[in-house]
Amino acid sequence: MENPGASVVITHHILNDKQADYEKWLSEIVPITKHSAGFIDLQIVRPIPDLTYVYTVIIRFDTIENLRNWMESDSRKRMIEKANPLFRKNDNYKIKSGLDFLFESESETKVPVRWKQFLVTWSAIYPLSILVPLVSIPLLRFLKIPAFHYSDALLNSGIIVFLMVFLVMPNYTKLIRKWLYK
Repeated sequence: MENPGASVVITHHILNDKQADYEKWLSEIVPITKHSAGFIDLQIVRPIPDLTYVYTVIIRFDTIENLRNWMESDSRKRMIEKANPLFRKNDNYKIKSGLDFLFESESETKVPVRWKQFLVTWSAIYPLSILVPLVSIPLLRFLKIPAFHYSDALLNSGIIVFLMVFLVMPNYTKLIRKWLYK
């Protein structure tokens, strides 16, 4: 069976006047992270300026072992110690395998069984994969952006993933919570 990989979702609550310092710190830790064994990719969700102060960092590794090695490494510990004066709250993270983070709930500590994750994800992606191109493709052509299969697919998949992670899955999993976590 193919290894699903592992993800960590890190939240850092930054003090109001320390965002520039945190951005500088990110520019130091990101290259170190990228050179860790098994690193796949990372995403940084930045706060809304002058409104929120929470950074969310999602890092993916090829195995949970490589992810744990990075999270518990001396390099990361030193970098976290360096950033501690910038944090409103302590460094907080959750390690998940595969797409488990999509099923995360504040009220549930367990992760749904894989077959339920599959059904829920599929049932959410299928309608999005039909509806998003119905809206985006005509909009692109209206904006006089020429048809090109690869760029159209890149844009549509990006929109679908964004909607899945930030809008659909948080609400959908709340709606079907009883069945999902049973």
